[in-house]
Amino acid sequence: MTLNRYQRQIILPEIGELGQSKLSAASVLCIGAGGLGSPALLYLAAAGVGKIGIADFDKVDESNLQRQILYTAQDVGKNKAEAAQLRLQSLNPDIRLEVFPESLNKDNIESSIKNYDIIVDGTDNFSTKFLINDAVIKNRKILVYGAIQGFDGQVSVFGAEHGPCYRCLYPSPPKASVQNCAEAGVIGSVAGLVGVTQAMQTIQLIVGHESFSPLIGKLWTIDTRTMETSLRTLHKNPLCPVCSLPSEKIKLESPSQNCTLIREVTVQQAKQMKNAFFIDVREQEEWDLGHIEGAAHLPLSSLILSEEIPTVLPRDNATILYCRSGARSLRAAQILQAKGCINLYNLVGGYISWQDEE
Repeated sequence: MTLNRYQRQIILPEIGELGQSKLSAASVLCIGAGGLGSPALLYLAAAGVGKIGIADFDKVDESNLQRQILYTAQDVGKNKAEAAQLRLQSLNPDIRLEVFPESLNKDNIESSIKNYDIIVDGTDNFSTKFLINDAVIKNRKILVYGAIQGFDGQVSVFGAEHGPCYRCLYPSPPKASVQNCAEAGVIGSVAGLVGVTQAMQTIQLIVGHESFSPLIGKLWTIDTRTMETSLRTLHKNPLCPVCSLPSEKIKLESPSQNCTLIREVTVQQAKQMKNAFFIDVREQEEWDLGHIEGAAHLPLSSLILSEEIPTVLPRDNATILYCRSGARSLRAAQILQAKGCINLYNLVGGYISWQDEE
């Protein structure tokens, strides 16, 4: 290891030569080498993480180049994991790289993660995130989770001792999937912010300096329209369908490819829907500052912790969920659909768009 390469981080008292040695001895597997995985992998390789695995079955497409900064136009048509390996090896010849150029499923994910300390989730679909979480918990690894939707992003750390897992946040896969980047659209720099944050979380976990406070039991979110961030406490669910179980009882299921998308409505469409019932999923202080007349209040934080179907939901009428800008209400709709609720809609642009139309 050439210490001169890492001198700018070694001089930080939180890193030092001891921290750099820990980075060199660490192993990290990044599942997904796309919008999130690209910046995460670049910074982990540059920081000197000794062993890095790259798992991605997809091929580089021209449309990826807007945000997947590992690749160039010359990589179009190549497998992402293999193209990423070449790029990262040229960036840092001192590290070891391993590629998994196939789709991960319940049969091969455990063998893929077994030789890695930390797993970075760079995927963009709900069912794969559940598979990764379950395999991580079953094999007692640490998961650095990240997700983006439009202009919104979130990061957390799951699987740490006494900390929650992904299913403590979302107990089961929804009957509708989150739209991926190809369907919902994304600004490349949003993926960059979240991916870099995942890299920083991974470095904090590896180095373990006493001043570091990684996102264990915390969900960090950012709305890049306003650059507002929030940090919400997550609790370990004693009834969690995965992390409350012994490892041998955790069953893995392959990702489902048969999900339908959550329905969305614009403000104009919502106002034309007769007898539609509105639910505000923002927190109390936001509700107190103003809300849609006639709406019911069901904070997302309460919904996450509840095992029951809220009694406020109507049986027959369409239910339109909204938050500030549309991200939290989408998550609320996913949770409610996982509980078996139907006829749910997410208000595009949230309360901000509603106010703009008044």
